[in-house]
Amino acid sequence: MRIVISSSDLPEHRFARNWIGLGLAPGAVSRWTIPRGVLLSRWAPPGARRVEEAKVLSTSLNTAGNSGVTIASRLGITAGSLVLELGRQDDSDEALRAQITEVSGSPLLADDQEEVVDIVIIWWRDDDGDLVDTLVDALTFLAAGGIIWVFTPKAGRPRHVEPSDIQEAAPTAGLSQTSSLAVAADWTGTRLVAPKSSRR
Repeated sequence: MRIVISSSDLPEHRFARNWIGLGLAPGAVSRWTIPRGVLLSRWAPPGARRVEEAKVLSTSLNTAGNSGVTIASRLGITAGSLVLELGRQDDSDEALRAQITEVSGSPLLADDQEEVVDIVIIWWRDDDGDLVDTLVDALTFLAAGGIIWVFTPKAGRPRHVEPSDIQEAAPTAGLSQTSSLAVAADWTGTRLVAPKSSRR
């Protein structure tokens, strides 16, 4: 990743003299390379830090920094997908919700709508009740070939759910766990699928 900075980015900065001493005269432009996705070290000039921080924030919902590969696409969401959302609360990640809506082109559905959906996302926390019951309810909305994603707080976050809780609940509800991934700063997603005979 290449960063372009000018000495105009360094007004009165206490390290500016170091950069000018390296040949960055007033108004000059310097090109230099840093690893993708890594914030500049503290000694870097503030102008360069701002550029890189903006890059990191703009790709925070991308996977491994790959341009155009979003978390929503990793969840299996494409244009036209119908997505049912269960368990939304104030702690649900709004950026992820917005991305899912943008990619699918449709608003997230609630369980009071009689729609057969392609994907169900469940925001689940340690004190939310019986996960087996919620998974069984989710299955009643799921189309053949559909996916259930259980989003749980990451380790160290409030109301964290142990992975073993999902591993135990899934087969009881007739589901199989296939994979997991980080879907937001505070949330992990676990992918569950069901036999065709269990789907609506």
